[in-house]
Amino acid sequence: MNLKEKISEYPNFPKKGILFRDFSPILKDPSALSYIADEFMKFFHPKDVDLFAGIESRGFLLAGILASRYDKGMVMIRKAGKLPGKTTKLSYTIEYGKDTIEIQKELIKKGQKIIICDDLLATGGTAKASGKLIEKIGGKITGFAFIIELTDLGGIKGISKYKCKSLVKY
Repeated sequence: MNLKEKISEYPNFPKKGILFRDFSPILKDPSALSYIADEFMKFFHPKDVDLFAGIESRGFLLAGILASRYDKGMVMIRKAGKLPGKTTKLSYTIEYGKDTIEIQKELIKKGQKIIICDDLLATGGTAKASGKLIEKIGGKITGFAFIIELTDLGGIKGISKYKCKSLVKY
């Protein structure tokens, strides 16, 4: 299956000069969703994951799909202030300033194997910070899963010590 054919492109979104690659059309196609799960199952062995972690908010979708296929659970990595209970936060620098992400720390037990999921890998700042956040609470990162990777932005460099899979590269 050619996922590129299903990805929409929106020039000048969210601002002028940006070409936004949108995987939303994939979500309405059950065969594409199944294909995505199958491709990641070929790459990540079920023994290598205890939980999937989805990065807000589009990463939740991929993490949910994979958690269901692997018969595993999932957790959410969110922007600060969005999760109840005891959380662990991490601030990091992004291309236009600072951001903070958090996770509910009681949901990941020390040593659990985690695959972090997001729809798109660009500069890699949020992916790298997500890995640090999970490691901070004792989780073990066993990989990163992305639907789209923008290779010119070099985001893979910041997470290259982990097993990484992107289904579509631009």
